[in-house]
Amino acid sequence: MENVVGWPTIAPDQFLPIFVVATLVLVFGVGYAAIITLAKMGFFSKKWMPVGYLFWGLQTLSLYELAVLIHSNHYTTKVLLVTMVAYLFVPHLYFYLVSESEKRYENDHTDSH
Repeated sequence: MENVVGWPTIAPDQFLPIFVVATLVLVFGVGYAAIITLAKMGFFSKKWMPVGYLFWGLQTLSLYELAVLIHSNHYTTKVLLVTMVAYLFVPHLYFYLVSESEKRYENDHTDSH
């Protein structure tokens, strides 16, 4: 017996809302990463960090709405939201690793002289 995968049917009038919400996921994600990165690099004041987190929240809501629009099952929706929580920490982890590597190589550089 063959295994058949049944995909939910998406009505033609749902393609534009799906496209718009998927675009918002990308726009808010880039906004979050850019604002947090620029604030951590010193190009923006640290006062901009809450705006970055607002973008992350809007991205998470947009992703949830996208999951609803494309009729994702509960497991997939949970995986997407757990991924969003991980994405919240990615810029912080990146800058922590950069900071620690700079400290390490700064010590190596001073030891060689």
